[in-house]
Amino acid sequence: MPRDQRQTLWGKLVLLLQDVLQELPEERREEGMEVEAAADPKHVMAVVDGVTLVASASLNVLQEGDSYSALLETAHRLHAVLESLPVSEAPLQIHILTLCEAWWKKSLKEKEKFGRTAFLVSLQKSLTVKKPGVEIQRVWSLHDVLLSLDFTSEDNKQAADMLLQCFQFPNFIKNDDGKRFLVFLFSWDVGFIPMIHGTVKNELEFYSKTKTAHITEIYFRAWKKASGDFLEQIESVCVQDLMRSAILLSRTSPVFDKVRQIVNYFHKKKSCPRVEKMLYNLYKPILWRALSAPNFEVRANAALLFAEAFPIHDPEQNCSNIDETIQKQLDTAMELLNDSHPTVRSSATLGVCKILAKCWELFPPTIITDFLKKMMELATDSSSADVRCSVFKSLPIVLENALSHPILEKLLPTLKYSLHDSSEKVRAAFVDVLIKGKEVRALKFWDVCNTDHLLARLAIDTHPVSKRIVDLLFKSFFPVSEPEREWCCRCITLIQMNPMAARKFYHYAAQHTASSNILNLMLAIRRVLNSCIQKDNDLSEINDSNKENSAADPLLDAVTVARLLEVVVILWKTVEKALKRNEDARNYMFAKFGNVMSKYFQAFEDEQCTAPLIQLASFMPPAAVPTFSCGVLSRLRRMDSGAAPAQYSQLLHCMCSWGLCADVLELITDWLSEALPKHGDKANTNRKVRIQETVEAKPDLALTYLEYLFNHTSTREKVLSVGEGPLKQLHTVLGNWQSVLYSHLSSASQDPKRPEVETALRVFMYHGRLSAHLQHNFSEGRDYLLSTERVASWVAEEVLPFMAKPVSHDDSEDSEKTQRLAAKITESFLTVCRDVILVGLADKAFTDQILHLCLLTLVSDAGYLCVPAVLHILKEVATDALVPVENEQDLENQEDPTSLNLGVVAKIFQVIIELLARRLRKEPEEGKQLCQAAVPGLADFLQVAQTWGREPLCGVFSTLFAVIIVEKTHLLQKMSHPEEMITPESVEDMPPLSSVLLSVILKSPCVTRAFLSEVSSTLDSEDISSLNNLAAILHVLAVIKHTGQSKASLKSAAASVQQQLHKHAFTCNDSRDIPRVLYESSVKTLNEILDL
Repeated sequence: MPRDQRQTLWGKLVLLLQDVLQELPEERREEGMEVEAAADPKHVMAVVDGVTLVASASLNVLQEGDSYSALLETAHRLHAVLESLPVSEAPLQIHILTLCEAWWKKSLKEKEKFGRTAFLVSLQKSLTVKKPGVEIQRVWSLHDVLLSLDFTSEDNKQAADMLLQCFQFPNFIKNDDGKRFLVFLFSWDVGFIPMIHGTVKNELEFYSKTKTAHITEIYFRAWKKASGDFLEQIESVCVQDLMRSAILLSRTSPVFDKVRQIVNYFHKKKSCPRVEKMLYNLYKPILWRALSAPNFEVRANAALLFAEAFPIHDPEQNCSNIDETIQKQLDTAMELLNDSHPTVRSSATLGVCKILAKCWELFPPTIITDFLKKMMELATDSSSADVRCSVFKSLPIVLENALSHPILEKLLPTLKYSLHDSSEKVRAAFVDVLIKGKEVRALKFWDVCNTDHLLARLAIDTHPVSKRIVDLLFKSFFPVSEPEREWCCRCITLIQMNPMAARKFYHYAAQHTASSNILNLMLAIRRVLNSCIQKDNDLSEINDSNKENSAADPLLDAVTVARLLEVVVILWKTVEKALKRNEDARNYMFAKFGNVMSKYFQAFEDEQCTAPLIQLASFMPPAAVPTFSCGVLSRLRRMDSGAAPAQYSQLLHCMCSWGLCADVLELITDWLSEALPKHGDKANTNRKVRIQETVEAKPDLALTYLEYLFNHTSTREKVLSVGEGPLKQLHTVLGNWQSVLYSHLSSASQDPKRPEVETALRVFMYHGRLSAHLQHNFSEGRDYLLSTERVASWVAEEVLPFMAKPVSHDDSEDSEKTQRLAAKITESFLTVCRDVILVGLADKAFTDQILHLCLLTLVSDAGYLCVPAVLHILKEVATDALVPVENEQDLENQEDPTSLNLGVVAKIFQVIIELLARRLRKEPEEGKQLCQAAVPGLADFLQVAQTWGREPLCGVFSTLFAVIIVEKTHLLQKMSHPEEMITPESVEDMPPLSSVLLSVILKSPCVTRAFLSEVSSTLDSEDISSLNNLAAILHVLAVIKHTGQSKASLKSAAASVQQQLHKHAFTCNDSRDIPRVLYESSVKTLNEILDL
């Protein structure tokens, strides 16, 4: 298009744009324009968009010498439109921005205005859109616009803020164009560099490790490109500040590791002479001073930086000066190894090992030897396990350098006893050194540490050390590349060397090899076991082949056979999950072991073999071991009542794993039912007809089985999966035993046909426990809670009357026994109720009834015997009633059920304290024993009570305060001589009950503060004003003062005493007057508390 036509076009564009903009609605009109009639906004925007596209195309054909004043006016008008465009006109906005960007790149008139707009809008969009890649690219393409902006101008303050936000924006930091732009920002203005660094430091805490690595790269590239004032500013404000922070920051700081990461990046670039020169200049004023700082943490941090940057020297120096500098630094490293603080020695150890690994070939042998000898010395540093651990954690770094292997191969055996170090982390680090030496083929671990020692440690050590030893020894005792026969031979060798270590080794073996290898080892052991019984039994039907069972297989003793069976069991457990996922492999293993189990049971009759054989049978279905599975229930039935857990535990596991829990429950139910006293012979006859194998009922053994089943998670789940029917039947039988308990209560005479009282008590306990399990697993209502409530009523109506005093002295002995039994029954039931509340099964009706039972128990004559059990109930009720602070208004409502329950709790607690006081007065020795028994329950309850800090549980602390003050006041009132006035210093100096209560209170700082708060509030209310009471309070405060707890609350309470005490000032001259002595002693104690 000719020039004249272009200019005519541009002139008409201006007129068209002017006319169409006048048709915009008033709110979208350019300021100063007049409008006659509103047009369709969509039509207007379409015309504006067309004008923009033509203007942009015109820039592409603009030639030198063209007059583009009309085009400039068009650009101005479009620029004004851009500022008022709504979000819905995003395409038009992009077209106008493209025009502004092209105007800047063409370097046309007033390009700064258009370039600034395009840059700022793109920058803003890059920080707000979800996928800012294109916008970041546009920002980078316009980065030169920044050079035309004045950093100090107020107009550009918003731009500076957005630029700083880029350092917080992950997409900018990770994007290549974003990185280039951020690096460029360091060269915008010298004054902007501190702002960038401040922003990065503030955000560093929230950077991930990856994000920190990107920021580090940006810093380094900015430094590398900088020169002049910019370079000086980056080095002093940024890099040196990071170095200083790496030295001064605490290691617990959330930014410590990230600062170290940034500084270490510069250390890794030391191969560049310019970086080396920079490190030398920046470290010179700070590092050497820090290495001798008084603060050990500063020295330790500086030691790490020193080691990472070593050698720190000026590359422009001559060789002799460099050698001298390096020698001084080596001397400094040796001094750090001798530092007085273990943290510094640990850091220096790591640092020296890094130096040796990096510069081994550059050092003379004497220096290397000196450092390694010092390492060996620090490896046995008895003053610090951290230092010893640091040595062994650092030595693998040295082993990375092949030149170190010959000398370390000679030195490491001197440290062999570190395997038995008292510190777990030292032992683990030592084994890591052996593993590293094995990996790099630097040494033979058995030359450093004898295999017997490694196995001995494996047998007894913790998981972190044991798994490392298995890693070290795995190829020795499980050579996967060797034939399977060799695996088995190594297994037998390991068993004979150390059976316990063998168990541990094969427990971790599955972590080091495939499950298929584990299965193959199990089958190899099976073949060896088969060969052991082949000479006495025809195993042709179970042998895999003649080759598998050749005469070369060893004949083993019974102990080794038992250990091999244990290994098979351990290995099976490790691959049990894998077998469940592979049905074919599982069936194959069932078939292989199933067809030899009966032979094993016949041949391996030793007691040590029986347990693993039973456990092995439990892994398989009962059909795979028919001979054994058919006799398990009979063995359980014939078991003696006093059998040890080892005799029946595996049998019970077998029954559960086979899904035969119902048979065990039936046996338990039958025994407990038969043991109940029968009426007439008919029942006995029926029972004999039903049970073919006549065995006498064993209720104690039945309870032992039941206890085992419910105390182990795996068996409990199997039992509960049986369903409600059998368990409900068992529950009914257990409940019938209440009659046996009642017969023991009501009749003191011995009846040989009646079950023992201990058995009946155990049945009573398990009836309650089973009720809880049934309620939790099967009841949607409260069926079994009702059952427990009926038992509570039975205890209240039938048991508690027996806790009364004997009517006459003639039957006092029998009555005392009955009292004790009634107390045991009640205590057992309350223990069950505590557990029901603890697991969240109790509702308000249940809690109310149990609290009522607690109150009835305490008011009975022998109720004091149940105090510990009642305290545990109170604790659980109070815990269950805890609610968030938001519900405080509900708590203040007197009709609230929670408040009512807690009011009863506070009342019962008061009764308990009165009982303890009464018992101490009547029977001091028995009272002290009762108080000691109540201490755990008191401590737990008060810990819960102090969390409320409001009614009604704050009355608990009122009760405590009152009883302590009353007891101490009573003691002061009995004082007849001034010499008897002694201020107590510990709880042992207080009266008996006060001593116990204070010892409980002072165990917890929170409870102590709650108690002191009660003291202050009581004194402020002026309910206490007598001198004796105030003296008693001061004696309590003196005891608390000597513990050093709650100083602020203590002084607050003492200040409240001071306000009351001045009213009792005495002016009489008789210094032996008791009130005067009491007053003076109180003033002295008060001054000591207030530090006057």
